[in-house]
Amino acid sequence: MVKNWSFAPGLIILAAFIISCSGSSGKNGESRRQSPAVDKEDLVRANQFLVGKDMELIDAYISRRNWNMTFTKTGLGYQVYKKGDGPEVKRGNTVSLEYTVSLLNGDICYSSDDDGPMTFRVGQGGVEAGLEEAVLMLRKGDRARLILPPFLGHGLIGDHNRIPPRAVLVYEVEVINVVS
Repeated sequence: MVKNWSFAPGLIILAAFIISCSGSSGKNGESRRQSPAVDKEDLVRANQFLVGKDMELIDAYISRRNWNMTFTKTGLGYQVYKKGDGPEVKRGNTVSLEYTVSLLNGDICYSSDDDGPMTFRVGQGGVEAGLEEAVLMLRKGDRARLILPPFLGHGLIGDHNRIPPRAVLVYEVEVINVVS
């Protein structure tokens, strides 16, 4: 497998910022603040660079599969490929999903086949921001595919289990129950 290290410049900038912001002790143990080597604009540029790279990967992925996805203002990609006829999902509802979560390389991270259906109350957190956003566009019986860029999934650190750092997540979901 060929590694794509094109995101390395952004990570180098982020690492430099973190290192430069760590203070050192001065006389009598008092903390001395060093001036940051990277300013806010550098961090914004690094973030924009990483988001741009994520979107390039996502665009190539959906193009290879010939999917017709819609993207929200937040960057969530979704496609409802089977319409249900049940109630719409609303904030405060408890939703149950059959699901598969995979990476762009096809590795399956989590699945209701292994872990059982996912059930959560919409609007109370506890799931990825992108999944919260997506279920509010669905109804009972809908089947959809979702693509969550890292900032709508598990971000810079992953989930410390099966989802690696900075992972783009691909969800296949079916809304199996919606309870008020």
